[in-house]
Amino acid sequence: MTQLSEKVKELIAKARIVSFATWDSTHPPDAIAIFQNADDQRRYLNDEELSFLQTTVPSHSEYIPVVQMLRDRVTEIVDQARGHVLQQFPNITEPGGGLYPPSRADACWRDFWHFLRCITYGIAGQHTVYTSPVGLDYMKQLYQELQVPLDAMIVGLEGIKTASLQRCEDRQQAVLAPYFDHLISQMKTFLN
Repeated sequence: MTQLSEKVKELIAKARIVSFATWDSTHPPDAIAIFQNADDQRRYLNDEELSFLQTTVPSHSEYIPVVQMLRDRVTEIVDQARGHVLQQFPNITEPGGGLYPPSRADACWRDFWHFLRCITYGIAGQHTVYTSPVGLDYMKQLYQELQVPLDAMIVGLEGIKTASLQRCEDRQQAVLAPYFDHLISQMKTFLN
């Protein structure tokens, strides 16, 4: 594993995808604190937290079971998205490819795990616009610094969307798609 530069470490710390700054119109402070705490710890919401959100903000709790399912099936969703990337970019993990050496590929798959984590926050809070423009700008800088293959990351995000929606009921798919589309559209701006 190559040593990360101080600049990269600084960008990693600032590259926060999600912002709950505008959620005070829909969620009380204690509910927002649950989201913020989970994000600070870079983890999915647990059953106790989701149960608290269901009782505290029942008007925004319809998709809590979907959030639980996505969390519980994240490994297979990420595996399917990884397969999607490797199918479209068969040499990407080989010497000379954008995800070589293996530590780069592992970091990419880890990002997929975090992308879905952030999407589940949006779904749990019923905020389709859940990203932080400032945090995403730092993420863009980080990806530029590390020369992350953005086209493959976007394909991976689209794979996460496909894999996730395949596991949802048909009637839920149209409602849930915008949460994925929001992050995909934000990531596409990195190409500019």
